[in-house]
Amino acid sequence: MSVNNLLSYLIGWGELVLKWNRKSEENSHIELPETGFKWNELGKLAQKFYGDYADLDFTTLCTKLNQTVFKILDLIEQKTNYELYGVTWYGKWTLGRMIQFNTASPYQNATGRIRKWKKIQKNNQQLDSVNE
Repeated sequence: MSVNNLLSYLIGWGELVLKWNRKSEENSHIELPETGFKWNELGKLAQKFYGDYADLDFTTLCTKLNQTVFKILDLIEQKTNYELYGVTWYGKWTLGRMIQFNTASPYQNATGRIRKWKKIQKNNQQLDSVNE
């Protein structure tokens, strides 16, 4: 997975969370996780996210991710604790847990992947300097 794909994945899930909330507030039907996808097809959904943002460069993806994060934070701030954690929103899950599962948890996973990538890059640079 490239760094751009990782950013696309995080943006995709963030945008889905915002879409779910928008549809919920409109009392519209919400197809979870996304229209045309089932929970056991998350790999296909990830591929969709990669394609959705494939034309964007790294800097643009970073900006878009920041915008998505700010929208999610704004959404959370507009909700009461009861709205987030006091009532079930999907199956047995509250809205707050659904937001966490689909934003904070993938962000934490991404942080680990980026640290691992940076460590590999650093080790490769050290090897290159030794071989010169």
